[in-house]
Amino acid sequence: MIGAVLSLAGSVLADDAVTPDPDTVTPGIIGFIVTFLVAIVTVLLIIDMVRRVRRVNYRDQVRQELEAELAAKNAVEGDSGPEGAGSGTDPAGR
Repeated sequence: MIGAVLSLAGSVLADDAVTPDPDTVTPGIIGFIVTFLVAIVTVLLIIDMVRRVRRVNYRDQVRQELEAELAAKNAVEGDSGPEGAGSGTDPAGR
């Protein structure tokens, strides 16, 4: 009984369905809005990603500059003679 009702409903629905012309079907205003929003979100994500990558690069550059300054300072202090020699335990510098 249920199978007969379902087959009858399926045949009625199949008769009422009109196949649209694929050349004239468009997504409409909703499709445009959704596509536009996806494009806007994509652009915003790209801008955010570029900002974050630049920040990481700047931090790395500053870190390298600080390390180079520290290495240069340590090299100068090591070559300066009495100042570098005074770091030992012997007060006479021996």
